[in-house]
Amino acid sequence: MAEFEPTIVAFCCNYCAFAAADLAGSMRLQYPPNVRIIRLPCSGRAELQEVLNAFLNGADGVLVVGCMEGDCHFIGGNFKAKKRMQRAKKLLQEAHISPERLEFRNNSAAMGPQLAKLFTDFTEKIRAQGPCFAAPESLKSEVRA
Repeated sequence: MAEFEPTIVAFCCNYCAFAAADLAGSMRLQYPPNVRIIRLPCSGRAELQEVLNAFLNGADGVLVVGCMEGDCHFIGGNFKAKKRMQRAKKLLQEAHISPERLEFRNNSAAMGPQLAKLFTDFTEKIRAQGPCFAAPESLKSEVRA
């Protein structure tokens, strides 16, 4: 039987996280191919609905990666994202989905190796938890709201 391969969705801010992913690629660093990067202008644009929809559409884990604290190109977008992800974790827990399946992290554009390691470590953590099955109705109703 094949080993479970989780689907990871990574919402990455353009200026730092996406640039770090690009740097990791330029450095030919490996990270799991099952990480799907969604490029955002700012991590503050990672809306609660989008994150929850990622789970509803089959993601086993979700990362939101923004600029370092105090260095957001849109002033406070990363603080907004961090606060939203705390709310999302509570909603996941209420829906009986492990809140550890969602993480918010800060990363600078120069941290390509660290981002590749984050992707690898997070994938391993989610792989150990197993698949995230279809979300309960409570989560679906929260997304529609």
